[in-house]
Amino acid sequence: MCDNMADLSGAVLEAVNSSEGVDTKDLASQLSVDHQKVVGAVKSLQSLNYIVAEQCVDKCWQLTDEGKSIADGGSHEARIFYAVPSEGIAQAEIMKSVPNAKVGFSKAMQNGWIQIDKKAEGGPKVTKKTESITDTVQECLKRVNQGKDDMTDAQKAECKKRKLITEMKLTSYRLKKGENFSLKIMKQEVDLTPEMIQNGTWKDQSFKPFNFDALGVPPTCGHVHPLLKVRAEYRQIFLEMGFTEMPTNNFIESCFWNFDALFQPQQHPARDAHDTFFVSDPQYADEFPMDYLARVKKVHSEGGYGSQGYNCDWKLEEAKKNILRTHTTAVSTRMLYKLAQQEEFKPVKYFSIDRVFRNEATDATHLAEFHQIEGVVADRGLTLGDLMGIIKEFFKKLGIEEISFKPAYNPYTEPSMEIFGYHEGLQKLVELGNSGIFRPEMLLPMGLPEDVSVIAWGLSLERPTMIKYKIDDIRTLIGPKVDLQMVYDNPICRLDK
Repeated sequence: MCDNMADLSGAVLEAVNSSEGVDTKDLASQLSVDHQKVVGAVKSLQSLNYIVAEQCVDKCWQLTDEGKSIADGGSHEARIFYAVPSEGIAQAEIMKSVPNAKVGFSKAMQNGWIQIDKKAEGGPKVTKKTESITDTVQECLKRVNQGKDDMTDAQKAECKKRKLITEMKLTSYRLKKGENFSLKIMKQEVDLTPEMIQNGTWKDQSFKPFNFDALGVPPTCGHVHPLLKVRAEYRQIFLEMGFTEMPTNNFIESCFWNFDALFQPQQHPARDAHDTFFVSDPQYADEFPMDYLARVKKVHSEGGYGSQGYNCDWKLEEAKKNILRTHTTAVSTRMLYKLAQQEEFKPVKYFSIDRVFRNEATDATHLAEFHQIEGVVADRGLTLGDLMGIIKEFFKKLGIEEISFKPAYNPYTEPSMEIFGYHEGLQKLVELGNSGIFRPEMLLPMGLPEDVSVIAWGLSLERPTMIKYKIDDIRTLIGPKVDLQMVYDNPICRLDK
């Protein structure tokens, strides 16, 4: 008997060398070793090309637990027969004293081994009908246990019906010499070391082949948050469409650039403490382009450029207040003003994706801080049709083909439209964002030419991310409740899939 795997591997090689075409099943029997251990040694030798193994599948019969019990102690019907004395026994008594008496009694009666006198005094009485019997069931099961398969079809059917035997598939291997066959097992090197290269011993070594299809161990590293994955996909779409990214690193903005320059009145409800986070230190901004500020003040309080304005008392103190920006359109305002200061107007396409802040109660779909995606195009002769066409092309690249528009109101765009897209999963239109053409009251004070139009649209980053990654509560996407394992497990973003 082989004590270890090395001895077993050597025994397998000896057997293959002495008898071409040896079977592992027979070899396991010869070596008195479990067949699976022989198979393990064969797999190891096969990887070294020492041997070639051809799989063979044979069917065989094995005893069930009940079959093993019968092979050892006799069939149920034989036990019934031997439990009946020569003078006979009451049926009720034998049914209590013999295990599995119900099956055994039925089979013994069927075989004609016993008989019953139902009119006997004291109740039905069982007596032997023959002096001796042959327990063929036990004999068949003993032969099966010895690995013999000489039962008749009728015997197999009977034993199978009684669930005494079960058919098993036995996989073995036919062994032959391989390309590198040797009786001596040479250990294959795993690493090519500097010493081997220096002294040249690598030439005489046998190296284990590398499995280039095997996956490596994942390195311990950081992982990109789902929001950033979706952001990268949106950013790529903007860049493919020829847009330039706007700088959005100023989270703190003055009310002038965030509201006033957008022709949003100082009395607008969104500007009070219910919707805006005001900054206490520094409380006020102090650097403005004063000529532009004067034009903004005039169009608000007195009107101009064909507009009657708001006829309100416009206050510089209100415009100077610092806030956490409520939208990235404040960045667009600065960029458009910068564009207006150029000597010669050149058409531009801008985009931004960054964080904004609003004083809202948090729930499953709302946060006090979130991301806004914004696209802006400035050129001569732009119309509402251009806006709708660019938006449709933009969402087409996102994989959303069915786009609808609904008239809406914004203080700084006219006309304004809400954007809806058909959601296949929900089987209905869902709101995707807002859009419009910037008003002359906003553009002309900046100094842009009268024939220049600016179209813009914006949408949320969190909503498509939640849909993409099947997240039902925005608070588990961003904030202190984020599951880091979720960040690790989620795949890259493909919005068109």
